[in-house]
Amino acid sequence: MGPGHALWLAIGWPYRIDFDEHAAAGQLVVPAAGAGGLARRTPDPGILAPTGLGLSPAGKKIGVFGGAFDPPHKAHVTLAQTALSELALDALHVIPTGQAWHKARSLSPAENRLAMTRLAFQDLPRVVVDDREIRRAGPTFTIDTLQALQAENAGAALYLIMGADQFAAFRQWHQWREILKIAIICIAARARFNWVDGEFDTLNELQGSILTLQMPPMAVSATQIRQLLAGGLGENQAIADLLPNPVASYIAQHQLYKAS
Repeated sequence: MGPGHALWLAIGWPYRIDFDEHAAAGQLVVPAAGAGGLARRTPDPGILAPTGLGLSPAGKKIGVFGGAFDPPHKAHVTLAQTALSELALDALHVIPTGQAWHKARSLSPAENRLAMTRLAFQDLPRVVVDDREIRRAGPTFTIDTLQALQAENAGAALYLIMGADQFAAFRQWHQWREILKIAIICIAARARFNWVDGEFDTLNELQGSILTLQMPPMAVSATQIRQLLAGGLGENQAIADLLPNPVASYIAQHQLYKAS
């Protein structure tokens, strides 16, 4: 069965299965369809098993969670915990962006964002705070990071973790179609996002090549935190509720996000 077959879009493409190749190798597992439909399915153990993805049993499952982390907050940490648990990841690379091509504003210094990211995720098992994008010269593109991780981890399945706000702009990402060829997109909704909005038409276009993570929506954003801090509310309880304690202490110590 190849790309021309009627079942290819429904089964082969979403699960990255080549029916001839993987059947010949004895590795073909076609997961049962979920009740929620393909485009918005939740993780299924059959799908997430290496054999269900057409990989050898030894293949690792590696998550990739990138962002400005300016600053990293509790919703970031909860999303990482959710991904580790629901996807049964062997490792999760948390990657602060370097020179972000899509950000209109200037980011905080990379050394501060990297230090805060390490503090925010220091207690999570199997998390690697990866500074490769900060060290990379020029604009930061996700496709470059994914290709590098693919080369470093032969046979691994890559899971690209993102929030609904990032996914809304996914078709604007550099080489987004190439991203779909090497990574499974995993989306967590946040408060105030509606999956039926027109901005999420991408869900239907991807024909089921995404997973949704069952993370409780959290009304927190880095923009909101920066605004509170710029307004002199660094000692306010609202800030304590939004940031991991070590990150809040680091911000206070280094006087970050103060209004100029």
